[in-house]
Amino acid sequence: MLNRHLLGYLPVYLAQILVGFGGVVVFTRLLEPEDYGRYTLILAAMMLAETVLFTWLNAAVARYHARSAARGRIGGHTFTIFRIYALVAVGAAIVLGLTVWLAPIGGELKAALAFAVAALVFRGGMDMALETRRAAGQVGRFAFLQTFSLTAGFALGVVLILAGGLGTAGIFAGLALAAFMACVIDFPILLKGARRDRAGPRRGLAFAAYGAPVAFSLVFEQLLATGDRFLIAAFLGEAATGAYAAGYGITDRSLNIMFVWLGAAATPLAIAALERQGRAAAQDMAKQAAALMGLIGFPAAAGLALVAEPFARLLIAEALAADAASIMGWIALGSLLNGIMTYFFHEAFILGRKPARMAGLMVAGAVLNIALNLLLIPALGLVGAAVATVIAYGVSLVACAVAGRFVFPLKLPVEDWTKAALATAVMAMLLIALPAPDSALLHLLSHVIAGASVYGALAILLDIAGCRSAMALPLIRRFAGARP
Repeated sequence: MLNRHLLGYLPVYLAQILVGFGGVVVFTRLLEPEDYGRYTLILAAMMLAETVLFTWLNAAVARYHARSAARGRIGGHTFTIFRIYALVAVGAAIVLGLTVWLAPIGGELKAALAFAVAALVFRGGMDMALETRRAAGQVGRFAFLQTFSLTAGFALGVVLILAGGLGTAGIFAGLALAAFMACVIDFPILLKGARRDRAGPRRGLAFAAYGAPVAFSLVFEQLLATGDRFLIAAFLGEAATGAYAAGYGITDRSLNIMFVWLGAAATPLAIAALERQGRAAAQDMAKQAAALMGLIGFPAAAGLALVAEPFARLLIAEALAADAASIMGWIALGSLLNGIMTYFFHEAFILGRKPARMAGLMVAGAVLNIALNLLLIPALGLVGAAVATVIAYGVSLVACAVAGRFVFPLKLPVEDWTKAALATAVMAMLLIALPAPDSALLHLLSHVIAGASVYGALAILLDIAGCRSAMALPLIRRFAGARP
């Protein structure tokens, strides 16, 4: 079932690759280094505000949808989430809009912030609709909406920069318009099934009780991931922030897309398994997803670290590429740790319905990250920020793994992770020994092809995460059976 759901989410995965890399390639070239750095700061602030305002509701949707459906109360569930979203969205638009309007800042920055406010409000509604579709197992609908919003937001941003002359503001105007269109497409369909009931206020309180700690945790997780950019801007300037964000972006995006892809498929399946079949079924589903994380994540992180220089030269504007490449190896390791922590070890707190404990751990991780950044950025520059990220993620992962054992014990795929680590080590030794062509494109292609070939062969030989027994052999048999 997990493999079938993963295929359903593949269009989203491909769209995220296009937009994630395309955003760095295009925006670092269309904007000046300082403007690109300013864009990344506004984006980080927008995402932080979005997490504060809406993530708690989305978390509750993900956790309670299966239970409401099983009890025949999905109409009331849907009505409650829409009413809560409307109240939060209107309040946020008024408060944040007035704040931007009254702020003593320049017109270009004010326009960018105004469109960012619109984007976070509409994205909050879009994410609520997406979470509802994902929780309901409506993979096709989820994939369509998410793919549309990602590609349309990126395309509109580029058009508004080039044709509209909006600069940084054009990126956020594109995001806002795409999210608004997604809401217009899906809200009427969802609202058809909404029914007011007397359980609404009590249900809303239950949503808040569960979702608030999750959101609190994710706020600090967001600070852990992006808080260093504000400190880099303060110590080193906006251009340095742009270089760091570009290197961080293409590296973290490469790995995060994979983790989000797996999480989008595995999390609702694990929750549904817990509700319908019990603890053991949920543990097995989470373990299967974690094994796939090791199968894909270990070689991806190592490969990114080893091709950082040609990867940066190929994708990032020349003015930012060298500084960006200097931190990419560290970010690859940090992103791997963060992905396993967020999409595997955090599952213990979600399945065990103890999000407050997860929140406490993320607070400690964020505080540690900020303290390390204050210490290491003045001493080591951009590399200091990257090292701080790795240390903070490593400490947070260990803390979550230990604490989660007392909430909802997860089964660790030790054998699969060990095999994946050994195969990755062999791949890395090969890549280090390979000659490096002067051309960034040839360097990247030769190393990617060689690394993927060697790791793929070892993965099948060792049957990591069942890639031979559960994936390769059935495909071979199907192909052989289809031949005349």
